[in-house]
Amino acid sequence: MEQIELFTIESPCRGVCENSKTGFCKGCLRSREERFHWFSLTNEARHHVLDLCKQRRARLIKARQDRLEADTAKALPYGMEDDPIVDLFDS
Repeated sequence: MEQIELFTIESPCRGVCENSKTGFCKGCLRSREERFHWFSLTNEARHHVLDLCKQRRARLIKARQDRLEADTAKALPYGMEDDPIVDLFDS
């Protein structure tokens, strides 16, 4: 049985709106298509996009931690070498 959503899911946009080398937004980690079609997506599809953003953020944090442990100058995913990490999903 599908649960009824009483409120629409707000956009995770953080106002950074800058693409990385791989095409993901540096602020919210959504792809170009996910950003452009956000307002036409169903709530279920929006939940899916937010799950993808969480996975991307987890990979980004892991890559940053691995880099710190290895002490290398290798570029991080999404082109975020020295940008601070903002937790989009922490209340």
